[in-house]
Amino acid sequence: MSNINKAFQQKDPSGKPRSAFIGFLTGGDPSMEKSEEFVLEMIRAGADLVEIGVPFSDPIAEGPVIQEANIRALSAGATVEKLFGLVKSLRSKTDVPLVFLTYLNPVFHYGYDPFFKRARDAGLDGIIIPDLPFEEQPEVRESASKYGVDIISLIAPTSEARIKEIAKAATGYIYLVSSMGVTGVRSEIKTDLGSIIAALRETTKIPVAVGFGIHTPAQAAEIGKIADGVIVGSAIVKIIAEHGADAGNHVYEYVRRMKIAVAGE
Repeated sequence: MSNINKAFQQKDPSGKPRSAFIGFLTGGDPSMEKSEEFVLEMIRAGADLVEIGVPFSDPIAEGPVIQEANIRALSAGATVEKLFGLVKSLRSKTDVPLVFLTYLNPVFHYGYDPFFKRARDAGLDGIIIPDLPFEEQPEVRESASKYGVDIISLIAPTSEARIKEIAKAATGYIYLVSSMGVTGVRSEIKTDLGSIIAALRETTKIPVAVGFGIHTPAQAAEIGKIADGVIVGSAIVKIIAEHGADAGNHVYEYVRRMKIAVAGE
């Protein structure tokens, strides 16, 4: 069983499956040491899986909050190699699944085989590459599979005609984008997520986690009722932007509230 599956094996006190909470932050914002502290605070608050953004100069899927975090991290000296070091250090302290969110250029530049070998050695469980089209996945999947790293497929609200094709090849979990556009908090989510999730479940048993725009406990609770996981990124990154190196307790308190909402407690 992939280590990622552990995130989706949560059950409530009555034994019923419980949606997972997935937190995101940008690695190296404001420093690698603080990123490690904040990831551990998320896990202490109940995060079942953590996505770590690899800072990139042209993050096409990211809104202003994460774009600015990328700039802060790159200015502070973040590199792919240091991100691997962060994962390795975290892996010595926790077995909670860890996933990179990055773009294809850094992976291509590092070299597919060396990148995924390094990922495996560090203890990384999966990778999300928003600018990697489904049709181009095979060239990356060969190396990722060789070293046991799951490629997390993104499905957008416009992907309906391709849902079954993408779902059949999915590993780890499916990242269902709640709304069109870039990352960032949204006051409401109008996409018919229930219908998309139902279509996915006709094709695959891979867990479906919903992200993009979720930031309130009410939103998390609603989506937690229909999805296997709820992903929150920009709201956490915004807390880090506001409090900097002192964000630890604030991250913990926010993730704790969201985890309780997702779990329906």
